[in-house]
Amino acid sequence: MKPGKISQTVYRRSVLKQLNTDVHAAFFPPAKEECCYGIKADPGEMILSSGVSLYGNEKDLCVFAIAQVCNALATRGASPKGVSIQIMLPEFAYESRLKAMMQTSSEAAKEYGIEILAADVQNVPGIQTTIVNVTAVGTTKRILQSCKAPAGQDIVQIKWIGLEGTLRILKARQESLAKHFPSAFLKQTASYEKELISLKEMKAADAIGVSAMHQIGDGGILAALWELAEGADIGLSVDMRRIPVKQETIEVCEYFHLNPYQLTSTGSILVITPKGEELADTLTREGMAAAVIGHTTAGRERIILNQGEIRYIDRPAPDELTKILI
Repeated sequence: MKPGKISQTVYRRSVLKQLNTDVHAAFFPPAKEECCYGIKADPGEMILSSGVSLYGNEKDLCVFAIAQVCNALATRGASPKGVSIQIMLPEFAYESRLKAMMQTSSEAAKEYGIEILAADVQNVPGIQTTIVNVTAVGTTKRILQSCKAPAGQDIVQIKWIGLEGTLRILKARQESLAKHFPSAFLKQTASYEKELISLKEMKAADAIGVSAMHQIGDGGILAALWELAEGADIGLSVDMRRIPVKQETIEVCEYFHLNPYQLTSTGSILVITPKGEELADTLTREGMAAAVIGHTTAGRERIILNQGEIRYIDRPAPDELTKILI
């Protein structure tokens, strides 16, 4: 495709035709000529937004971004209503890649119960990989802030660390993995994409009682624990053996010599609650994965225990996924 914004014809054919344009939360449907978008809110509701930028060449790159921003809104107590998507493609990209990206984005939005409010696409000379910017907007009547997480409460982890990173490695290094792992292993790993979104889990947790929630994102759980504690000016103590992680993530990380505890983990959420065991047990009974992994403390010591050894959490290191994508 030619450099610059895509033509109206390509936009209609490969963007609009892939989208479900039934408008409920939005004021108006996406259009190439439309420079704004907006959502409706009930009286007394606040509108929150969250954005993320990702790079890579997966056809479902936007899916990872959509899940990340929708989860981010939910950690603040908001219900996601829609997303705007900006895609920057390398000059050599074919229109078929754009069409596939919009199809997977539309499917994800439908599954998550949100709308695609706007979509902008450009071919950018000089870049070698696709870049997506996704912003989600949602509404809430109260805001949860991780910077207000108190000391003396339980830390519950929802779902498993490293799944997002594992899935993106699977897509980026499919040929290499196929030579080492059986097809059944790879198929099972790919099936975890449905675990990227955790809206119902956070809603269920909130109904029991939470003080704060924090998504485990770039840099993995070690970065998330540091960010949570640093933002709230508290300490924490976590048992590494209690941190849920899929065997597939462990094996893929071992194959590429990566640390799963520093691997991006969209879909996995840290919950601060005074009712850790009750919350974890309730979610588990309802078929949702959750486990108490530690507790917050007064002071500033951020400790991870591993079979009697004490380790202090350092400032976040670069995400292990960058070793694969670069």
